[in-house]
Amino acid sequence: MIPLNLKLENAHVQLRALQESDLEHLAHFADEEPDLWQYSLMPIHGTADMQAYIRAALVGRAAGKEFPFIIYNKDLNQYAGSTRFYDIQFQQHSLQIGYTWLGKAHWGSRVNKSCKFLMLAYAFEQLHMERVEFRADVRNARSRKAMASIGCVEEGIIRSHMTLADGSRRSSVMLSILKDEWESGVKMRLKQLVEAG
Repeated sequence: MIPLNLKLENAHVQLRALQESDLEHLAHFADEEPDLWQYSLMPIHGTADMQAYIRAALVGRAAGKEFPFIIYNKDLNQYAGSTRFYDIQFQQHSLQIGYTWLGKAHWGSRVNKSCKFLMLAYAFEQLHMERVEFRADVRNARSRKAMASIGCVEEGIIRSHMTLADGSRRSSVMLSILKDEWESGVKMRLKQLVEAG
């Protein structure tokens, strides 16, 4: 199990367990940056939707299926967004990292790479996972590029596998990093990317 008091941090970010009270730190993203949710599986059009998003994440955590974090950008002294472990399968030694979003002020910074480094290190080195998987809407070129840049291997497309809020069907690209890939080069490369900014 992942402890509720878990904090992952480096010089640039802190990840801590999401709480219902974090609505006060995240609501403004829902109100002021509507295009952040273009590819979101859960439509977010304001504070009430963000509250529902947080509550759903906490239900997933209570069931042992997810572990959501709030992201704090230490460089700007601001809350930056959210991410999580999900589809956690301890018996199979695998999980997914996703539901990651950042406010636009934090795009192009060290934040996303720092988050991925900390989460991958914890998954492989503390939880002893053998596989970490990532998925993204096949149309989300920005997300796909970001995942490739940290060392993810693209495995293929899952075609038309879910219905979006607007009724359309989503195809997802599946990517992964394996434990031996992490140990043999991905960890060092990602660490260098974080340090380079």
